[in-house]
Amino acid sequence: MPEQLPLSVGRMPSAPLADRMRPRALHEFIGQGHLLGPDKPLRVAIERGYTLSCLLWGPPGTGKTTLARIVAQATKTEFVPFSAVLGGVRELRAIIGEARERRDRARRGTTLFVDEIHRFNKSQQDAFLPHVESGLISLIGATTENPSFELNAALLSRLHVYILTPLTEEELIVILRRALEDPSRGLGQAGLRVTEDALRAIAVQSDGDARRALNLLDSIAAAKSGDAGATTTVDAGTVRQLAAEKTLRYDRASEEHFNTVSALIKSLRGSDPDAAIYWLARMVEGGEDPRFICRRLVIFASEDVGNADPRALQVAVAASHAV
Repeated sequence: MPEQLPLSVGRMPSAPLADRMRPRALHEFIGQGHLLGPDKPLRVAIERGYTLSCLLWGPPGTGKTTLARIVAQATKTEFVPFSAVLGGVRELRAIIGEARERRDRARRGTTLFVDEIHRFNKSQQDAFLPHVESGLISLIGATTENPSFELNAALLSRLHVYILTPLTEEELIVILRRALEDPSRGLGQAGLRVTEDALRAIAVQSDGDARRALNLLDSIAAAKSGDAGATTTVDAGTVRQLAAEKTLRYDRASEEHFNTVSALIKSLRGSDPDAAIYWLARMVEGGEDPRFICRRLVIFASEDVGNADPRALQVAVAASHAV
């Protein structure tokens, strides 16, 4: 594998790189092998053009919107994006009316993609039920939150739930290379040489998020692209210099909140102090309320340590009072 990727010089397109490089077909999609590998049910459904209503659950930048577009293309249905953040039931009624007219006049189905579907409350989610049930629309919802908590049972029972996972560093590097080498949609004419160490640094910084990786590469290209006829080298030092401080995936009330505290308790339960310190630091860095952490440690000292060390509860309670 070459140490550097030589690229030609030219004008950089103005549209965001992440949008320009969005996969247009299944063979361009990178990652999610557990869903899209050979003979996997979702891949088979897409390749055979089956219409399906489903929920794509996963962190940002893992391909939820792209996958929904690919499904609509494969099923030859109209792709209609809808944001649960910006729209409401009134807008949804208008979309349903257009879908009915499209079916009756053009004999064409509709794939309704609802981004951040968890932002609809559970009564609003009922508005989807009769149209999913009748087959008027194929509903594809995208969420970063646990659907068991955020979606009502009636809607959830009508959807296949597919869990998307963060991309690996190797998958992100493949995406970055593709963007660097593409002369029309990517940065193939940007006048950059990007070292392998720099690609690795961008992948590490991106924390499994392809959009974040491409946005970072885009900003580096904008800052470092050479003049016409010149070539600029981007190394790991350049990435560290231009990249913003890495942010941790964490929230104080939703999925990552519970995942992280669970990891902390399991690390303590497994007598792994290094892991426990890591998860504790991640919670503190993410802005967790220290009183919540103290309460969980008091519970741990009582339930998990118990009589094995009776003083553990005293120490935990004292620490909680001090906080």
